[in-house]
Amino acid sequence: MGLTRTPRGQWIEEGLRALSVGGPDAVRVESLAQALGVSKGGFYGHFNNRGALLTEMLDTWEREVTQVVIDQVETGGGDAKVKLERLFAIASSGDGLMTSTAADLAIRDWARRDEAVAQRLKRADNRRMDYLRSLFSSICADADDVEARCMLVFSLRIGNHVIAADHGDRSRAEVMKLTARWLLS
Repeated sequence: MGLTRTPRGQWIEEGLRALSVGGPDAVRVESLAQALGVSKGGFYGHFNNRGALLTEMLDTWEREVTQVVIDQVETGGGDAKVKLERLFAIASSGDGLMTSTAADLAIRDWARRDEAVAQRLKRADNRRMDYLRSLFSSICADADDVEARCMLVFSLRIGNHVIAADHGDRSRAEVMKLTARWLLS
């Protein structure tokens, strides 16, 4: 019976999971192999070294938070408001490791200490903001209003999970719905 190799994508996903929990220092071949229940020898069938894995993790994250999300929003069709509602739903669902807030925050923290990661983060953030601008400019005539709405949406996406404030009688989900309705008015 031949050996079954752990797929490359599983190494990347496990690397992103480790990054989300412990930062880039937690992404270690031996730890990943243990978490996957395999020997670390299989890692080298996919990657030359840990640096190659880190690069592919960033590539995967960047693609998932930009093009994959944009494709999901666009595939559903509709006008700009419908697309923004779909985007808000995708962003708030937290579905998938790549688009999770934990991975996003871990990459942001890593970018504070690594210029190459900072450049990738800036590229991804600019792509996200450009997409928001394209949608909001369809429903807002004023360029300043478009930019303010984009900044608020993006700030909520990044900061929502680190804000511990209560909202009186309202739940966080209710406040987020109110915010979305206000942004789309």
